[in-house]
Amino acid sequence: MMNIKKALIGGTAMVGILAASMVPSLAHHSFAMFDGRQVKVFTGVVTRINPDANHLQIFFAPLDEARQAVLRNDNGEPQIWAVEMSGAAQAAQDGISVNGFAPGTIFSVGLHPLRNGQPGGDRGESALYKCPENTPPAAGEHCWDLPESTAHGDGEIPVEGVLEEEYNPDEEG
Repeated sequence: MMNIKKALIGGTAMVGILAASMVPSLAHHSFAMFDGRQVKVFTGVVTRINPDANHLQIFFAPLDEARQAVLRNDNGEPQIWAVEMSGAAQAAQDGISVNGFAPGTIFSVGLHPLRNGQPGGDRGESALYKCPENTPPAAGEHCWDLPESTAHGDGEIPVEGVLEEEYNPDEEG
């Protein structure tokens, strides 16, 4: 009887350890950290790109409404946001790569912001638009307003605000 009890306790502990080790990997593929009911639209300048196999990220400094300078924090440093998307291979199929979005590239994107308020988000189903080289859009406009801009991805042009239904990419099949 004692051996069965030890085996059950040991087995239960092993299942708990396995379950705990699986949570981070499962959560890694969840988009629950993003507020799918909200969309923020930015036009900004690429500072760097992280071509991770699981989720490519573009780090950028948003431009002001006049499209003449990047937004800065209280210390005078550029505000840096991150937009997360599919893995590097999938993003490359949309024309998004380290070479195609080098530092200094101006682009526009709509993203679902992080729920925790940190400066980042997921682009969801929207396309990303790259401005012509060294050509920011006019005040209050975005790259998609320029006829020479290029779209990367098939999604709709995002509209800033709160959506009627929450976008949940985890439900896509």
